[in-house]
Amino acid sequence: MKQYFLAFAALALIVMSCGKKEEGPHYVGPSDIKIENGVMTPETLLSLGRLSDPQLSPDGSIIVYGVSWNDIGANRSCRNLWICNTDGSGAAQLTRFGRSVSNARWSADGKELYFVQGGQIWKAPYAGGKLGKKVVLSDVEAGVGEFALSPDNSRLIYTTTIKNPLLEQPADSDPALDKASAYATEDLMYRHWDHWVTEIPRTCLAKLDGGVITSANSVDLLGGEPFELPTEPFGGIEQLSWSPDGRYIAYSCRKLNGKQYAFSTNTDIYVYDTQTGNTVAVTKGGGYDTDPVWSPDGSRLAWISMARDGYEADAQRIMVCAIEQGTPLDEPRQLAASLDRDAAGLVWHGEELYFNALIDGVQAIFKVDMQDKLTRLTPPEWHYDFFTPFGFERDRLLTSYYSLHFPLELVAVDIQNASFDRITSVNKDIFAQLDDVTTESVYVETVDGKQMQCWVMYPPAFDPSKVYPAIEIVLGGPQGTNSQDWSYRWCYRLMAQQGYIVMMPNRRGTTAFGQEWKEQISGDYPGLNMQDYLSAGRYIKSKPYVGKLACVGASYGGYSAYMLEGLHGDLYDCFIAHAGIFDEEHLWFTTEEMWFANWDNGGLTEYAYAPGEQGPAGDGITFGGMQQAGAPYSSSPKAKRHYANSPKSMVTKWHTPILCIHGMMDYRIPYEQGMAAFNAAQMMGVPSKLVIFPEENHWILQPQNALYWHRTFFDWLDRWMH
Repeated sequence: MKQYFLAFAALALIVMSCGKKEEGPHYVGPSDIKIENGVMTPETLLSLGRLSDPQLSPDGSIIVYGVSWNDIGANRSCRNLWICNTDGSGAAQLTRFGRSVSNARWSADGKELYFVQGGQIWKAPYAGGKLGKKVVLSDVEAGVGEFALSPDNSRLIYTTTIKNPLLEQPADSDPALDKASAYATEDLMYRHWDHWVTEIPRTCLAKLDGGVITSANSVDLLGGEPFELPTEPFGGIEQLSWSPDGRYIAYSCRKLNGKQYAFSTNTDIYVYDTQTGNTVAVTKGGGYDTDPVWSPDGSRLAWISMARDGYEADAQRIMVCAIEQGTPLDEPRQLAASLDRDAAGLVWHGEELYFNALIDGVQAIFKVDMQDKLTRLTPPEWHYDFFTPFGFERDRLLTSYYSLHFPLELVAVDIQNASFDRITSVNKDIFAQLDDVTTESVYVETVDGKQMQCWVMYPPAFDPSKVYPAIEIVLGGPQGTNSQDWSYRWCYRLMAQQGYIVMMPNRRGTTAFGQEWKEQISGDYPGLNMQDYLSAGRYIKSKPYVGKLACVGASYGGYSAYMLEGLHGDLYDCFIAHAGIFDEEHLWFTTEEMWFANWDNGGLTEYAYAPGEQGPAGDGITFGGMQQAGAPYSSSPKAKRHYANSPKSMVTKWHTPILCIHGMMDYRIPYEQGMAAFNAAQMMGVPSKLVIFPEENHWILQPQNALYWHRTFFDWLDRWMH
């Protein structure tokens, strides 16, 4: 999932970095919030500046990064640019625009900065820690999302959109119906997460020759092919990579449409020749192949790969292939296979690949060389989540990290003496006013005798002789992980600072404990992972300092809350379910990415027919030429068990107060699921509350909605936990 950069602040000054007034929205800067009694509140959380996208200058001396803040009153956020030296000194604000700035990139000589603002590409001269007057470089009708400069800065690629020819609107058939509003389709995959697919993303190549970049003078890398580049819903410019000589562009693309698209995760890696316009496939078949990166000498291409089509949580492997003149020289080979963890964030440094991976509840940095020598660079005792380096300074890795205690900051990791120094402290004035919380890692025995890692966070000044209410977090995903991450909605420090002990179990299905532990959950939603949650709940509630216990979660965590409402007996004292699955059969017929429901409801784990291939007569697996073994009408034993044990099947056992929250623009788990759960609770006489956000999706993104969400969340807990 993506990080969404919201913040809470209020400054009325409207200025530009060059000293001229910026027309339009007002500037939003750092908050001057004052904290009372050291207690973190929802308002405090929304006051924090949110750092993102650090970029090291070509000479390795300066870092440019973005920070966004919110204005609650205006219900908007704004992102501006900051700079600092690599040791953290000289931190200064570079822009003070009223409109957000994103995708800042250095020119090859470090004398200019390129960036996106208002849906177009701009550049401005940089010297002495200041930006000069900005100049617009593009006038693309559909707007620009992101861009990447060629190594010599003579060209760039940028993302934009084109009209989706497979989704019809009234004006397409009759221009006079320009005020009519409707969507018409004759095939699947007509919406993603929170939007109807009226447009599809494309990537275009353009020259930087002094003229204004438009769609007319740009080249679409896919030509007339009706596919997405980058792939929806979360793909960005990181799915494309310039070769060091600037001739080739590697990219990840799912070249499928309709039902095949809806049931498949098969993206492949391609290499586009900017001189000839020819494209060569590097991979063929399998699951996701993503994040291609060229070696510094252009002789190799590396990427992240999943082996199995239709399984979005398959093992994320590092693959590498020799490339010559844009063509693969050999079969791709896997690196770091011994790790048994999901790799992500590949970056080359010389002949080595650096990457991050979740391992035993934390995200660590690793490197692997071409002889497959694997090295962990951040030690297990560092309880932080580290990300792949954005720069290298002798024996120091310039990277970012966060923890359960603070949001993303930049940090330099010294790999020789196993130490690190923080580079930035965007929110030091706010955190200096807060009381500290403490966190520990514990292991809980499961019903089948395994050891399950859990994080436990304690309120400030925790006293084991007192009694505290506790919250158990039931995780989304389902293949996610409770690591040392920071969230601006599910903020565990915020919960602890309200006086709650917070229990975060890494039940079956989490990704930091090996592929076997992760995969067990597929086809077993109502099974062992639910027992894992009950084991964790009994563990924390057995402590003499724990009184009442709440169960709260979102997405698959919302499903878990609904499921546990019918399973728990009297373990939990209240529930909160956000964007949860209540009726799996109804979800199958209304969700958009069919591969997800197909696999996790027990489909392709047992049946492996190719698309269009028929299985044995009457087995009920293939319909309409598609594998549908996870469907409600399938004969798959796992699918039958799943649908028979959906949360709705146990509503007669519901008796514990429950809060149901949902966004109406959530197309992954449509909001009717939350309404159905609430209606069921009401009919069972269970104390319950429904909150629907008409303009929100799977997440709650608008500042005022986020504040209301938090207030409702804690009001419900306070009502039933004290």
